[in-house]
Amino acid sequence: MKIISFNVNGIRAIMQKSFASDMRKVNADIICLQETKATVDQVKEAVAAIDGYHVFANEAEKKGYSGTAILTKELPIAVTYYMGSVDHDNEGRITCAEFADFFLVTVYVPNSGSELARLDYRQTWDRDFLSYLKRLEGTKPVVVCGDFNVAHEAIDLARPKQNYNKAAGYMQEEIDGMNELTKNGMVDSFRAINGDVPDKYSWWSYRAGARGKNVGWRIDYFLVSTAFLPRVKESFILHDIMGSDHCPVGIVVE
Repeated sequence: MKIISFNVNGIRAIMQKSFASDMRKVNADIICLQETKATVDQVKEAVAAIDGYHVFANEAEKKGYSGTAILTKELPIAVTYYMGSVDHDNEGRITCAEFADFFLVTVYVPNSGSELARLDYRQTWDRDFLSYLKRLEGTKPVVVCGDFNVAHEAIDLARPKQNYNKAAGYMQEEIDGMNELTKNGMVDSFRAINGDVPDKYSWWSYRAGARGKNVGWRIDYFLVSTAFLPRVKESFILHDIMGSDHCPVGIVVE
């Protein structure tokens, strides 16, 4: 089974590009999307050109903002859209599909903002999201993928010294949130499979030709429960797929 995750930065916009043909070529069993910026109906309409998938989507109360979706060839046992918190469940940031032997969660973690206006909220989210994942894990293993809006370690961004504790995505408080996930049994599959390979990123600023220069950040992840890790045979980044300021990341599971 191949699963990919892609922050599309607007599903209606990216469908006007090469997204549909790219997804056909990738031929994933499951496609997880973040930042769809669309209603549930708009997501379903936008991806109708990609045949063979059941589509499940979550939307934010604020129109044109946030949003997540799962496109899957295999029909899940159940799909849920909420963490169970009134503080977090109005922005469409989670879609969770239950399969026979694991939960698959796609997530768009809140950005702390250019002025760090949401950094305090981000810390509350991180704590509550960990609790949510551990509740799921009490039933069966968890695979969680998406845009975590943090570079976990210095190797995960091109310019760590210039950004540490100065920019959203590489504040110590955000790093601490990711540390808590990994300390509590959620494994970064890319590092587990590929080791400390450098210069591997999933997001690039639109400014100053950053993508062409590979001045990027790895902020999109597949984290898996420790018990699930032996099933992960590949973990990869599809840096050649365009259309967004992110690129897809993925895993192959046996």
